[in-house]
Amino acid sequence: MQRHLRHIRLPATTLLIFLAIEFLDELVDGVGSAAWPLVRSDLDLTYIHIGLLLSVPGIFSTFIEPVIGILGDVGYRRLLVVGGGVAFAAAVGLVSVSQGFVVLLIAWIIFFPASGAFVSLSQASLMDYDPKRREQNMARWVFAGSVANVLGPLALAAAIAIGIGWRGAFLATAILAVLAIIAAYRLPFGAVERGPDRETPSFREGIRTALRALKRFEVVRWLTLLQASDLMLDIFKSFLALYMVDIAGVSESRAALTIAVWVGVGLIGDLLLIPLLERVRGLTYLRYSVVVVLLLYPAFLLAPSFEIKLVIAGLLGFANAGWYSILQGQAYSSLPGRSGTIVALGNVFGIIAWVVPLGLGVVSATWGLDTAMWLLLAGPVVLLIGLVESGMRGERK
Repeated sequence: MQRHLRHIRLPATTLLIFLAIEFLDELVDGVGSAAWPLVRSDLDLTYIHIGLLLSVPGIFSTFIEPVIGILGDVGYRRLLVVGGGVAFAAAVGLVSVSQGFVVLLIAWIIFFPASGAFVSLSQASLMDYDPKRREQNMARWVFAGSVANVLGPLALAAAIAIGIGWRGAFLATAILAVLAIIAAYRLPFGAVERGPDRETPSFREGIRTALRALKRFEVVRWLTLLQASDLMLDIFKSFLALYMVDIAGVSESRAALTIAVWVGVGLIGDLLLIPLLERVRGLTYLRYSVVVVLLLYPAFLLAPSFEIKLVIAGLLGFANAGWYSILQGQAYSSLPGRSGTIVALGNVFGIIAWVVPLGLGVVSATWGLDTAMWLLLAGPVVLLIGLVESGMRGERK
């Protein structure tokens, strides 16, 4: 299947458009993560509400995005990306005007599959341009997202300072999304979906390909490890502001600063990773970084003061740089020529990641958020086991 991929020189403008789409997606995430204490206060939300908001949209999207991914492999990629962008902008706009839990939930339910079409298929297309440099291009993709994650909390702070609050911050991102949609319409999706002699497969054949892929150990392994890593990535970030306010006892502004430091130092790590991957195998680096996180995370939870927690949060952000880019690159490489199918299967596996926030919300309401935060250690433990097994399997080969 690899032979059907066309190796096309990636124009700088095209690369920038792809990276801008990821930037926008992570900007929404950065603003949202830092805004949780404010949103909770304005809309009178409980931990259960927050758990539902962090899990139900993802669970719903899990049933929609596999179809989106497969359709992206059978000739509908441009339509899905542009249409997804329109829904993306509408959903973020709806978040900005939400007056209660129900409307906010509906907005995020629209947003998640829209992001799958707009952002995930853009990522898949970027991976198709140069299959031999997937890890490097994924590192660039993640770096763009990390920049947005740093700017997200800062944008929220600026919005609060000028009096438009968290609602104004979300509305501004919705406006930026419109510009991204216009740019995305010009992307050459058809050039990377198939070669000149390759016929477009049917949707039914796309489903058969996805089902066959589930029988491949390599595909299952990398998608499983990708979900495990998320416990110390997006899920950790989603609860970090609440943890700092409710358990560490700091103000909302200091909680936002903690997220900014975690993401900001991680940004440095993401930047340094780009040249590092030219010299070191990604999986070799990943094994060492997981061990470091296993040592740092308990120290973060046990740290007695805000200042110490802030420093360790920064070190955690630096240590887990590259987790997503390396694991996602390995997932794409496990099924050459079917990047949309990997997007689809990634969402099937992702249902576990979307159930976790709901479970953490229940644990937080029952035994406390401090107890729930310790459960996130399961992520790097599973990741280390999988990476050690991968190394042993490689040596046997």
